[in-house]
Amino acid sequence: MAEQIRLPDTMPCHNQQLGPPAAATSPCPEPVAPGDGPGQEPAGGRGKLPAANGADNAGGPLAEDCESQGLFCHQIGPQLKVLPVNDQIRELQTIIRAKTASRGDFVFSADRLIRLVVEEGLNQLPYERCTVTTPTGHKYEGVSFEKGNCGVSIMRSGEAMEHGLRDCCRSIRIGKILIQSDEDTQRAKVYYAKFPPDIERRKVLLMYPILSTGNTVIEAVKVLIEHGVQPSVIIVLSLFSTPHGATSIIREFPDLTILTTEVHPVAPTHFGQKYFGTD
Repeated sequence: MAEQIRLPDTMPCHNQQLGPPAAATSPCPEPVAPGDGPGQEPAGGRGKLPAANGADNAGGPLAEDCESQGLFCHQIGPQLKVLPVNDQIRELQTIIRAKTASRGDFVFSADRLIRLVVEEGLNQLPYERCTVTTPTGHKYEGVSFEKGNCGVSIMRSGEAMEHGLRDCCRSIRIGKILIQSDEDTQRAKVYYAKFPPDIERRKVLLMYPILSTGNTVIEAVKVLIEHGVQPSVIIVLSLFSTPHGATSIIREFPDLTILTTEVHPVAPTHFGQKYFGTD
């Protein structure tokens, strides 16, 4: 009689390290704002990603970095969402920040990181339940996007994120905003804006890789508001943010959501020049 194979009770999570058990480590705190706990967020709703960052393995980021970032996120509130830290994300961040990185490695790493941010950004949008029939005739209970989403890129660096968004949503409509500093006043000034004609009825993914001072995003949101968009339906997709940039934006628009991979005092402001080869 063939020996019966016993399957493990549980499968290891994607961040779990296989091998001999390691000494217990204390992960970075993941404070949860009221109303964001398990079972309190409706299916398909926003707020699926915890507001604070966390490390799942011993080989992750330094504990003090993670704790500092988690504390800042907790102080800001659930409007600021940071992708959970793992070694893959930290490596991509390292290559993008490295002065010696070649442009090919930079663009490749940036595109990978953009894709991760876009995927989580789409996860923040609302879904609706649906039932489909499989080729074998069975019914499957699933979900589908609720219609009425669009992307808006802040030129020029924001255009680097358009390809990643189209890779995930090939039919999504994308608008553009051009904002530059006025030579006389040094204040952000809107030079060009083109949106889908019904943008006031859409949820907006506002794409801008680097949130340094936050001034550019603030001006872009003001333009969207002038076109009838409510801040509560705007999700800012970024790769890196400074504490000052995130604070400035959320102080100006408390209902807006920011999604990023890292909150750090020093932002890689060379991103646009390096990505497009103009450095």
